[in-house]
Amino acid sequence: MDDNIMMSDVWARAFALVYDPFLWIGERAGVRARRRELLSRARGRTVEIGCGTALNLAHYPEDLDELVLLEPDAAMRARLARRLRRSGRPAQLLDASAERLPFADASVDTVVSTFVLCTVDAPDVALREIARVLRPDGQLLFLEHVRSESPALASWQDRLAGPWRRFARGCRCNRAIAELIAGCGLELEGVERASWRAMPPIVRPLRVGRALPGGVVGA
Repeated sequence: MDDNIMMSDVWARAFALVYDPFLWIGERAGVRARRRELLSRARGRTVEIGCGTALNLAHYPEDLDELVLLEPDAAMRARLARRLRRSGRPAQLLDASAERLPFADASVDTVVSTFVLCTVDAPDVALREIARVLRPDGQLLFLEHVRSESPALASWQDRLAGPWRRFARGCRCNRAIAELIAGCGLELEGVERASWRAMPPIVRPLRVGRALPGGVVGA
């Protein structure tokens, strides 16, 4: 096996182990409450992309019609499966990426994305897939870190984008996610600015809200 591939596999397993401890302070400093408030709005058939280690699992309403969890990373998916078994929560776990959602057109009521769109290789493709699978009255609920509106911080995000991406398994700290959502067939609604307190400054700017079908695809 190529040494680079071997090291990548080792870091993938290590990153899955340290992911929850690394986020622990940020969760306690406010993000856990934001997850809880956001996910209380989930309804019907709900699909979460890039579930990681299932930090959202405890916050979903009990009366969902169906909960489907997608996670393409094998190391993350293993930890997610263990947490799901311990929770006793009825949910389906699939090995699938956001860029290729295994669902029919207009078949999903809610898609959830929390700290995921920074990582997918083709966010425009993923967002068009989300727009495709959502029912006409469906919704995308999102909590994402974004490119800063401060020129000084945005400059640092650009400078540190490469090292941060290697450390954080593909995360782009300088991605303008709200603008991407608006340009891919979804209409932003009730988006809030927030700060990921206690985390590195380059990932502190947050956007929280939902998006609805009805934007102009390809805009």
